[in-house]
Amino acid sequence: MEKSIFKTIEETFLKKRPDVQVGDNVKLYLKIKEGNKERIQVFQGVVIAIKGSGINKNIVVRKISYGVGVEKIVPLHSPVLDKIEVVKRGSVKKAKLYFLRERVGKRALKVNNVKDIFLTDEVEVPVEGETSEEQVEEKTEA
Repeated sequence: MEKSIFKTIEETFLKKRPDVQVGDNVKLYLKIKEGNKERIQVFQGVVIAIKGSGINKNIVVRKISYGVGVEKIVPLHSPVLDKIEVVKRGSVKKAKLYFLRERVGKRALKVNNVKDIFLTDEVEVPVEGETSEEQVEEKTEA
C-alpha cells in the first residue's frame, strides 16, 4: 500500500524526457544561477552511466575539455536540467563505460556504430503542409 502512495506522488514530479541510453552523445541544458541572474549553460558529452530509477534516475555525462576529462552527474528529473537533447546514438555492449576514463585523445569518447539521431523533450512543431490532430479538431469545432 505504501509503495503505491509513493509511486503516485513520484509520478507528479516526473518530467517528460527523451529515451537516453548509455553511449549516447547528449546536450544538457543546465540552469546556472549567478547572483540574482539565471542563465542556461550547454554541456555536451557521452553518457557513460545511468543509475537509479524513477525520480532518482541519474546520468553521468563525460566530455573532454581542453585535454582534461570532465564528468557531470545530473538527476534526470531535476529542475536544474532545463532540457536534454540526444544528438547521436551509439551502440555499446556494456552498461557502464568507465573504461573511457583511461583513454586519451580521439579514442577517449569513441563509441561503436554511432547513428545520427535527434531527440528532445520539447514539443514538436509540425512542418508546413502537415496538420496536427489538435488543428483538425479546432477546424471541425468551428
